[in-house]
Amino acid sequence: MNRVALRSLAFDWVCVLAMAIIGTNNHETDNGISGVLFVAAPFLIATTLSRVLMRATKKDETSVADGVTVVLFTVAIGMILRRFAFDRGTATAFVIVATVFLGITMLGWRGLMARRSTTK
Repeated sequence: MNRVALRSLAFDWVCVLAMAIIGTNNHETDNGISGVLFVAAPFLIATTLSRVLMRATKKDETSVADGVTVVLFTVAIGMILRRFAFDRGTATAFVIVATVFLGITMLGWRGLMARRSTTK
């Protein structure tokens, strides 16, 4: 992976971690590092897998258009992992909130980077 790909993966991980931190704080669950990582883990795994697939298909994982794929893959695979590998709930409201939050944040940083690169 090149520097841009690693940086963009780190930005996506920050988005996932922010979702987990906010969620554990709002629901007053285990908001220590282990609790946050337990909530974030399926989505961190899914985000990483999405990036591996994006690299294999030579997609631009930093573009907003390809970011949609990253978001959808992260939510879908993250929920599957959360339910079956981590034995956690996947209530409809949680799926909606996670999709909206990750969509806004993951596409948001991509949009800002695209805007920044066109203004130079």
